[in-house]
Amino acid sequence: MQYSKPGPYYQLRLERGEEIIATILEFVKKHRIKSAALIGLGAAENLVLGCYDLKQKQYRRRRFRKEHEVAALVGNIAWDQNQPICHIHAVISNKRLVTYSGHLFEAEVAATCEISILPGQKPIGRRLDPRTGLKLLELG
Repeated sequence: MQYSKPGPYYQLRLERGEEIIATILEFVKKHRIKSAALIGLGAAENLVLGCYDLKQKQYRRRRFRKEHEVAALVGNIAWDQNQPICHIHAVISNKRLVTYSGHLFEAEVAATCEISILPGQKPIGRRLDPRTGLKLLELG
């Protein structure tokens, strides 16, 4: 991974073979980012996307092994105790431009992945919400 800080945000360029979420989490820890918004695009393979089933309180997951265009990554970074959590949604498309979207669980960079991280000035945490079964942002 390469990165630059051209202003109030970081610009990352992930390399072929890097796992997207693990690389972001390592970067967040190293740079002591308290909270952030993120956006990105690129190409990836071995992706796992999910959609949350509120009644079952679990994700339905689907793996996409072949290379896909990553048309959009959108998410945030917060903390659960001492660990950062990336909450990222992705829109991907195959060679026929058929799109799929959902919560991003895994993705390996196929060609490149360009991610902008806009850090916040204050920490944001996450806490388990028993009604939904999700770790939601603590904002107040």
